[in-house]
Order: sequence, then structure tokens, then C-alpha cells
Amino acid sequence: MMLLSVLQANAAVLDVEANLRIIDEAANRAARAGAGLLLTPELFPVGYAPLRLRDDLDPATLPAIRERLAGIARRNGIGLVYSLPAVADAEADAAPGEVDRAGGPCWHISASLVDAGGAELLRYAKVHLFGDEERQAFVAASEPPAVVDFLGIRTSLLICYDIEFPEAARAAAARGAELLLVPTALSAGYEAVPQVLVRARALESQLNVAYANHCGTEGSYTFGGGSVVAGPDGGLLAAAGNAAELLFATVGPEAVRAARDDVPYLRERRPGLYREWEAGLADGTGRPSDHQD
Repeated sequence: MMLLSVLQANAAVLDVEANLRIIDEAANRAARAGAGLLLTPELFPVGYAPLRLRDDLDPATLPAIRERLAGIARRNGIGLVYSLPAVADAEADAAPGEVDRAGGPCWHISASLVDAGGAELLRYAKVHLFGDEERQAFVAASEPPAVVDFLGIRTSLLICYDIEFPEAARAAAARGAELLLVPTALSAGYEAVPQVLVRARALESQLNVAYANHCGTEGSYTFGGGSVVAGPDGGLLAAAGNAAELLFATVGPEAVRAARDDVPYLRERRPGLYREWEAGLADGTGRPSDHQD
């Protein structure tokens, strides 16, 4: 079992110093409470403002920001999940030489899991971009979520809009994930996402899902807060309001294994059949082909 902490806070766009102070203070509080991991919101170290980041953030500063975040984990003795832009050519799934319309390198939205010693264990790039600004500022990735053992729990990452697609959470679960960590930047007015969709993802893939959102206003965006941790039965383990807050929840593999033994969704999937259904949609017949696998 592990005590997990989730930061919900208001970032200042492009004020890295202020944002890192918030993360450092939260990491200190979480570590003193006995938490093994702190999850922070999407793009929190630089603030969520896709076009401003694209125009004004120097990608040469990103390695130093990553090192400072690793230092926060080391100094406080706690695992950390953070989200930053990442140059697509530096990502394993990027097409070599991929450039944007302005001639510069394409960027992904990434999330990283580092351990209490600051070593990066996972890096994931966002597959589903939301809205015109994200699509103008970033490119969508294509690599599936990887899974690592973190403090005895099989752990994986998604980012924001990704969790709204059952296929993304199921891809992590099918690879053995028991805990899914999701940095997000969800605007006010979409409260059904944490209250319904996140809990549904946890239930249907039978894993723990932690979802960390911003609160307050950043640039042109107003965020709704509402960060949650959901268990493998879809129940809420922790939930925030709309103000800054540090959530805590205890998660572990035992409840995941019990849920999967009780109702074996993962074992009883029929992925070959589902591919046949998709092929029928693609060829316009709406019917599966005669191919059997």
C-alpha cells in the first residue's frame, strides 16, 4: 500500500520560479505526511497556456527545469509526477526531422515519473490533444502508455484528455497497470469528467486512477479544480473542491487484484473481434470480415 498525494493549485504562466516553489512546498508537506508520491497538474511548472508557451518558452530551458524537478524529489525524498513540453524529436515516437509550420521543432505535452532519488522511471507523451490551441502548439504522440513497478504498484501515465478515451486507460491496464496517474488541465464547466468519466475508467479497467487538476485562472483559462482519486470499484478515495488543495489517498494492488478476480473484464475481452468490428466500419459495410484470429 502507498499513500499518494495529489496537488491541486493555481500556476502562474511562465513564472517557473513561483510554480516550482508551489511544487516544492507540496512535496515537503506530502513527504512529511508519509506520502510516497506527489502528482501535479498538466504543464504546471510552466503554467497552462499553449500558445504563450509555444511563442515564449525557450526549449533550451527545459532540461534545467527537469533537473530542478528531479532535485525537488531528491530533496524531499518523494516520488514526483510532473508535466512539461517536450521536443518531439527527443521522443521515441516522433518522426525524424518533424518540424512545425514555422520551421522549428514540434512539441509534445509530456509527463514524467521520477523516483525519490530523482531518477526518471517513465515518460509519456500525450496522444489526444484537446482544442484548437493545443493542436496549434503541440503535436499528438502515438506511443502507448508504459508501465513500471513503483513502490510495489504497477504504475502508468496518461495526460488530461487521454483519460476520456476508454481505449487509453485500457491500454495501460492491459499492460498490467494498477495505478494510473493523470496530470490534467480541465476547464470549469466539465465537472462530469472527474465525477463520471474518471470513475468509469477506474471501474471498467479495474485500477486506481489519480487525476490532478489546476484551479483558478491562468491566461484565458479558468479551471474547475475537482481533482480526484478513484479506486478500482469506481468509488472516490479522495476529491477536491475548486480551490487549492493537497489530497491524500491510500492505494495499492490488493483492491485491484480483488476487483479483477471478481469480474474478469480484462481476461474476457475479445480484442480480435473488436478489430473485426472496426474493420467493418472502415470498409463501410458495418459487418466483420470472414477473417478469424
